Amino acid sequence: MRFEDDVLALLPRLRRFAHALARSPSDADDLCQTAVERALTARAGWQPGTRLDSWMYRIMRNAWIDTARARSRAAQTFVAEEAGLMVGDAGDRAIEAAVELDQVMRAMARLPDEQREAVALVLVEGLAYKEAAAVLDIPMGTLTSRLVRGREALMRQLGEAA
Repeated sequence: MRFEDDVLALLPRLRRFAHALARSPSDADDLCQTAVERALTARAGWQPGTRLDSWMYRIMRNAWIDTARARSRAAQTFVAEEAGLMVGDAGDRAIEAAVELDQVMRAMARLPDEQREAVALVLVEGLAYKEAAAVLDIPMGTLTSRLVRGREALMRQLGEAA
């Protein structure tokens, strides 16, 4: 398989991770595009036989850090998306699923960045602890502690929402 095909196959997972980092669909799309562009430009830096997904997650996280730093320096503010994205959808199950997903996404958005990144990589994307620790460039113990605190905070928040 070609490198581009492998990256293309990862897009759904990359988009989920981008959304967990950016907390905004439009920012997540921009982040995903930036990460893919950087990966294509730096493809010589990827070692065949290693995990492409972990490499891509690290590129995406670094791109997000760059974006956050640039926003901080420029003191830009972004208006939050307005509620009502599902207006006009008559499907009860789809509405319930969207509400539940929205509650989970809001709960994740309230987590500190470190916990949200750990939860997104391990619980949402299914990376092994060792791989997630490598993506975040932290020791395994630190990842484990962030993950435990993130899970507990999510469970508290979602328990209150019920």
